Amino acid sequence: VQLQASGGGLVQAGGSLRLSCAASGSIRSIKDMGWYRQAPGKERELVATITNGGGINYADSVKGRFTTSRDNAKNTMYLQMNSLKPEDSGVYYCNADLLGLGIDGVYEVARYWGKGTQVTVSS
Repeated sequence: VQLQASGGGLVQAGGSLRLSCAASGSIRSIKDMGWYRQAPGKERELVATITNGGGINYADSVKGRFTTSRDNAKNTMYLQMNSLKPEDSGVYYCNADLLGLGIDGVYEVARYWGKGTQVTVSS
């Protein structure tokens, strides 16, 4: 099982980016998914979470500017980021709590993380 985040890049303040997080491998179901970010010298922080039923939670700092969604048929989650600010810069990671085939050959619920994608917002 793997998670792959993509879509990061360099954008000017006020611009937009759309991130994707695709889960692949032997997966039976995905429960909660989430976006986190980490700026240099800072701890990783929550950006948004979305349940398999569509329940969504955002960090106060991104409310009204970011929108997360998911396509359960594609095992993919998205993060639409608008009105970007320099303080949004960092490495964006996605995670998923899913029922997948573990290394011991047994299906189990575990949390998986993607490797991250860099977002840089210039002023």
